[in-house]
Order: sequence, then structure tokens, then C-alpha cells
Amino acid sequence: MKRVNTKDGLKNPNFISSWILEPPSLCDSLIDYFELNKNKQNKGFTESGVNKNIKDSTDISIRPKDILLPGNEIFNEYFEELFKCHKDYISQWPFLKENSKKFEIGVFNLQRYTAGQHFKKIHTERFSIESLHRIFVFMTYLNDVQEGGSTYFSHYDLEIEPKKGLTLIWPAEWTHAHKGNILKSGYKYIITGWINFAS
Repeated sequence: MKRVNTKDGLKNPNFISSWILEPPSLCDSLIDYFELNKNKQNKGFTESGVNKNIKDSTDISIRPKDILLPGNEIFNEYFEELFKCHKDYISQWPFLKENSKKFEIGVFNLQRYTAGQHFKKIHTERFSIESLHRIFVFMTYLNDVQEGGSTYFSHYDLEIEPKKGLTLIWPAEWTHAHKGNILKSGYKYIITGWINFAS
């Protein structure tokens, strides 16, 4: 992985860090997994359930224990790279380095958006009793997107364009409200989830 800088928003620092995962073939393999497992695909859902007026996508949700199942080896490869990003993220902020506790990965999602789809509602990842255990969010764009599909962080007026391998980590708090802008053409694939306090 290689750390990169996102375009500055109106306010800095924004505590959103980014890297390019290597090798790029890792992204291709995750997309292949998604397309080869149609039986696992479902309409995208949120804490309030399936609602296309909030989130319009197709998802595969995976529990951490399922990483060990035969055929799921690609996720071990992905998380080896993601953990390098997380370690680098922690190193950037002395408070986190000195006070970091044990963390764990929760349920995570592979997602596909087609033209006209997006996560429409500005939201945060920790905004209820049920999500208090989330501390960080991770997301990797698995393909280049030609038109639309950016992620918009409203408090920072920061818009991040999808790029194959671009991986983001940010705090799960209300300070990082965001949405997905409409995908205007083609497909957008991501893998995303949460880094939680260990139970």
C-alpha cells in the first residue's frame, strides 16, 4: 500500500486518510468474487432495512468468521493490506497511537452500483445504540469510474472520486457525514465496513 493525499476540502485536517492498495489484481479478484456469487447478492440495506430512497445498491454481506470458509481466501489477502493502512492511520495521530485499544472487523459488504444508483442519504456510521461499537470506517474502490459515483463528505465539502485501489479510513462519528453521489454510467464496486472496539 502507498499513502496518497485526497483533495483538500474547505476544512483541514479532516481525519480522512487514503492509500492505494497493491497489487491492483486484488481489486479484480474481489469483483470476480462478487459476480461469481450471485446467490449471495441482495438489495442493499441500512439499519432501517431495505429502502431504495436511501440506498440503492446490490450487496454481499460477509461475517468475519466466514473469511475462513473455503473460497473466501481473497478476503484474507484484502485484510492483510487493509491492516497495513490501519496501522499507518494510527501512526499519524499520536493520541490514537498512545490510546489505541484492540480492534476487530465487523460484518462487511461488497457492493455494486449501476448507472442511476447511489447511497442517497447523508449519513454517518455511528449514530445509534446499535452502532456505538464502530470506531472507524474503511472503504476501497475496486474499479475506476468514468462519470459520477464520488463520495461526498458534507462537513468538509470534500468530494472523493472513485479510483481502483483507493482505500479510505475515517472516523465513524457524526463529524464525517457523507453520501454517495449518483453513478452516471458504468459500474462502481466497493468493499466497505467498520473497524470496531473488540468485544
